[in-house]
Amino acid sequence: MGKILVLYYSKDGNTKKMAELVANGAKQIPDTEVRLKAVSEATRDDVYWCDGMAAGSPTFLGTVASEMKKFWEDIQPEWQKIDGKIGCAFSSQGGWGGGAELTCQALLTIMMNFGFLVFGVTDYSGHQFTAHYGATQAGEPRSEKEINACLRLGRRLAEWIAVYVDGKKEQHPLNGHYKRNSWDK
Repeated sequence: MGKILVLYYSKDGNTKKMAELVANGAKQIPDTEVRLKAVSEATRDDVYWCDGMAAGSPTFLGTVASEMKKFWEDIQPEWQKIDGKIGCAFSSQGGWGGGAELTCQALLTIMMNFGFLVFGVTDYSGHQFTAHYGATQAGEPRSEKEINACLRLGRRLAEWIAVYVDGKKEQHPLNGHYKRNSWDK
């Protein structure tokens, strides 16, 4: 059974809403256990427990919130206990162009420093809307494409866990089990 931690910090609730959607997306894959935790609740043991993690933070000054960074600085997990886990990122921002993709890259860099294998999502969740660096939002996710970006990110994480950790090659995203949408070609 794949184990996923959706770890987030949220100041105004927007990133928490994204985290809930990411968790729901991960639950779409059978035999996936998901823990949804704010950085104030999470521990080093949660990081040890998971096979993969989706980390989310609002964008502050074009980068990750200090609370999220502090979490990683404080837990100082043993390197070999988390090396090789799978990770992805999501971020909310005050407005489009506010730096959420930079925040996702910063989160991915943090995870890479601990040995995580990180990814983005190449398929579109709406017309001209992707999660290449992670799911990004201006404010809370409201539109279908914004909601779908979060759901797809969580689902893709669970798919990679199913394939690479649980050996379920049939869950590979290129096996055609996605419903195609009107904007997909």
